[in-house]
Formats: sequence, C-alpha cells, structure tokens
Amino acid sequence: MTKTGHALLRTIDSPADLRRLPEGVLPQLAQELREYLITSVSRTGGHLAAGLGTVELTIALHYVFDTPEDRIVWDVGHQTYPHKILTGRRERMATLRKANGLSGFPKRSESPYDTFGVGHSSTSISAALGMAVAAKQAREARQVVAVIGDGALTAGMAFEALNNAGSMDADLLVILNDNDMSISPNVGALSSYLARILSGRAYTSVRSGSKTVLSTVRPVFQFAKRIEEHMKGIIMPGTLFEELGFNYIGPIDGHDLASLIPTLRNMRSLKGPRFLHVVTRKGKGYTPAEGDPCVYHGVTPFDPQTGKMETKASGKTYTQIFGEWLCDMAAADSRLIGITPAMREGSGLVEFSERFPDRYFDVGIAEQHALTFAAGLACEGLKPVVAIYSTFLQRGYDQVIHDISLQNLPVMLAIDRGGLVGADGPTHAGSFDLSFMRCLPHFVIMAASDENECRQMLYTAYQHDGPTAVRYPRGSGPGVAVERAMTALPIGKAEVRRHGTRVALLAFGSLLSAALGAGETLNATVVNMRFVKPLDEALLIRLARSHEFFVTIEENVVAGGAGSGVGELVGQLQLPVRVLNLGLPDSYIEHGSPAQMLADCGLDVSGIVRQVRGAMPELARASESA
Repeated sequence: MTKTGHALLRTIDSPADLRRLPEGVLPQLAQELREYLITSVSRTGGHLAAGLGTVELTIALHYVFDTPEDRIVWDVGHQTYPHKILTGRRERMATLRKANGLSGFPKRSESPYDTFGVGHSSTSISAALGMAVAAKQAREARQVVAVIGDGALTAGMAFEALNNAGSMDADLLVILNDNDMSISPNVGALSSYLARILSGRAYTSVRSGSKTVLSTVRPVFQFAKRIEEHMKGIIMPGTLFEELGFNYIGPIDGHDLASLIPTLRNMRSLKGPRFLHVVTRKGKGYTPAEGDPCVYHGVTPFDPQTGKMETKASGKTYTQIFGEWLCDMAAADSRLIGITPAMREGSGLVEFSERFPDRYFDVGIAEQHALTFAAGLACEGLKPVVAIYSTFLQRGYDQVIHDISLQNLPVMLAIDRGGLVGADGPTHAGSFDLSFMRCLPHFVIMAASDENECRQMLYTAYQHDGPTAVRYPRGSGPGVAVERAMTALPIGKAEVRRHGTRVALLAFGSLLSAALGAGETLNATVVNMRFVKPLDEALLIRLARSHEFFVTIEENVVAGGAGSGVGELVGQLQLPVRVLNLGLPDSYIEHGSPAQMLADCGLDVSGIVRQVRGAMPELARASESA
C-alpha cells in the first residue's frame, strides 16, 4: 500500500482534473486507484477482478478523450468501478449496490459519464455505432469509443455490430479488453512498438497515400493490398477485424500507460472504424484476485490484507441443489448433456464439468446459440439441460419459441435467479420469465418453493417428454431437508398447505413461506401451486366453491404472470370468486437488500396481509371486531 493516503486520487473529482495532471504521475495515480478500489470493494462487496484489470485503461481513456463530450461505452458493465471513481463518484463508493446508492453497473441516470446502461454483455459496439452515426448526422466532431471485454466478444451480437460497423463510414473506435492470459506472449516491447507505429501519422499517411497513387493502376494496387494484408497477418492477429473493415492495431499491453496513451492519441486522430486490441490481466495488482480471478469476480466483503471473504451461515443454495441434482442425474442417465452460456460457477456446474467433461458444454456468452444447440441435441435423442439465469434467458427468447417450443423438443431449462436478486439490481432480476414463458405452447413450467421441491421438480422436468422449465430463486431456501431419492411430481397438481376460510392464497414458488405467514393472520387457505403451467384446474374449481377470494402471489411481474393465468381460468370457467394478483409492480425495482425489496413490493407477510385486507374491507372489520 502507498504511504500517500491516495493523495493524488483525492484531487480527481472529474476527468477534467485528471487531464490537468502531467503524464509522468499517472502510474502513481494508477497505483492509488487500484488500492482504493480494493479497499472500497472489501467493505461493500461487488465485482472486483474485472475492475482491477481496467485501471490503466480507464485512466488512459479519460486522459486522452474529452469525456463526457466524447462518448465511452463500457461492456461489460462490471469492469467500470475505476470509471465510477474517476468520474465524481469516489466518495459514494461506500454506497455501492446498496439501497439508494451507486449501481454496480453503468447507469445513464446516475452520471453523464455513463453513456449507456450495461447489465448484459456484448451491447457496446451496437450502441456506440448508433452514437457515432448520430454524431455524423449532426455534423459533430465527437469521438465514440466502445470498450468490450471479459468474454463479451463471444456473443453473436458483438459480431453483428462489427460486421455492420465495418461497412459504415462512422468514426468509431472499438477497444477489445482481452484478459485471456493465453495470448499474453503476444504482448511486449515489440507489439507495443508496432501498435504505436501502425497507429501513427507516418504509417497512416504512407498507407493512405499509396492507396491513392496505386488505385489508378488496378493490378498493382490489388497486389500491394495483398502484400500489406499478408504482412500484417504474419506479425499480428488482426486479419479478421481488417476483413470486417476495421483498421486493426495491437495487441498492446493494457497496463503500460507509456504505450496506451500515445497509441490512443494516434487512434483518436484517425477516421473511420478502428480496432485496438488491449491485453490486460483480470485481478491485476491484487495477488488473491490474480491467482483466482473467477473467485474474485464477484465478492462478499473481505479482508484486503488476506483476501478472506466473509461467510454467512446458511443452508444450501438453490444453485447448489441444482448442481448436485445434475451430477446425480448424469450418473443415472448417459444421455444427459449440461449446457451453460459462460456461467459455470454462477449456475452451479463446476462439479459436473469436472466429473462429466465430455457432456459439459460452455458455449460462451451466446444464449441464443445455447438454446438452439440444445434443440439440435434433443433432435438426436439426447437430454439437454440448459442452466441459465432468468435475465439471460430473455436474450434467447426467439430460440425458445421457434427452436424448442414450436418443435415440442424435450429441452429442459433450469432457470436460476428467478425473481429479485438484491444488490445486482434490475439488470439481473428475473422479473419476467413466468410471463414470457407461460404463453408458449407445449411447455411445462414449475416454480420451486423449497430445496427438496426444487430437486424433485428438476427430476420431474427431466422425465417429461417435452419442453420444460424449472424456476428457482437466488440464494438459500427455507431450510427444508433434501431427500436423496428422486420422485416425479404429478404434472399440474398443486398441494394445499393450510386450510382456512373465505380467502385462498395461491403461492407460486419462492413466496410460499410469506403466504403461509399471511395465512395464519388471515385464517386463509394456502396453496403451494407448484405448476405455473398447467394449472391445477380441478383444485381451483373446488376451492372456488368454498372461498370468496383468490389471492395469487408470485415473485414475477403481475402483468401476464402466473396470477394472470388464474384470472384467465376464473373468467373462462365463470367461477364465482374474486381474484387479486400480487407480484412485482409495473416498474423496475432498484438494487437493495432482498428482504427490503420484497417489503417495498408488498410481498412480505405484512404486505400481503395489508393488501388482502385492503381488497376485502370486510376481513379487516372482522379482524378489528375479533
């Protein structure tokens, strides 16, 4: 740690302050910024390793470009903590990912320096291209930079944007922040020298001048162009990007400010599509994070001296339940294939990938491909299980419809992070999956209310000969013991967990515990619905004869959700019962603690009771009389 107490960093309240510093002190600033980042995240938790890798790149970008007039679009968003610190939010880092505090991702409403909201990956080039075209149409000499990294270039959307951008005459700089250490041998004095030479005015002037002269002699021009391409292909890995229409420079050491700054200055003066390949090390400057960047990708509060993270005593998470089931099922059935779009650790596939490497497929950040790949496997008699976060499933919706549902293929979706996700906020919340899945023919959809039910639902879905989805929340369950034996649930059958009068609380998935608590206060019947599709029609018809009120409860938006399905059934069958739908509101829920978020949505015990009594004043009066 430095002895300056971040003296230099404390003078930076905006990039304008940064640009007034002499270039020679920037390495000291980088050291202070890295230390401040480690100290700050050690207190709040959050994403660490990716930001440690972008410290020098962030400094260089804000030093060379006139931000926020020049636009920097980050991708993926969790590498932007250094950017937040340098753009006037240093003193607010203690509020990171807390209620009413800083978002863990770029957010347009938070700062003019956050030019584009980024929760999902691989969007930067498309957004930056739009900004570059807008600047051109407005005849504004604005620079636009897309910084894409941390695996985001594996997504098809990024290549779609590259293909489109290369054919346009827009002034766009794409920076690939490549933190894959396998290409580090390409980084060094020679490649840094080549990057400066190839981005400099002398080279580009000769290159442009030669093209102008030789263009009048077509055979000679074509021969010279071929020679240039072959020579660049020999000394650097940029042929692909050149073929897409970009002027490729790199790779360059992303931690060497003496190379970064002059190269960026040279590239700033160029026109058209440009591509800078920067190599960084994830977790740079913090030994524990460098040694295991996956573990330190997202962290709980930790001791900055030792790297030891805080642990909270709790039961198994739903993700762990899924991981254990997957291994057990794979051992019993050789047809099982496990698929993840770049979320091995987050989705609980580490043990499966080690025990069954030939049946494990990480397809990269490519949700669309993951789903159609699974459909192809199912066509040939295999049993694919796609482990995917709810928020990422949204990105492959067309494939769910056309490639899985339409063809009625037995693809199983294990949907993690269903519902609110706390500190990660609205970009990562699974708020919509029940709504957008429920409308699809052929699908059987289940929502787990506890750990054992999750395991049995996974088995049920796997045994079903058709498309299925099992939805479960982030974190731990209520602590129900998990039975080792696997038993298939009867499709479309709910269970009554409490008998009461007048009101039936119909709980879907994670909010069953809250429903049971509210049921005690209201003396209501409580039903664990289990299946979002198909609904237990026979039970609902029977309950409608003995109850006045159905209250549906789900950790999903009310619009089009599971409760909407109950309302549709009541209307279709003209059942003599009123329906109240409780769930997430028609708005995005900002980050905070999960318990507070649910309370704010009226989905804790007191909130459910309050809303039911509000809809049935006679219940409130009866309670007051009692």
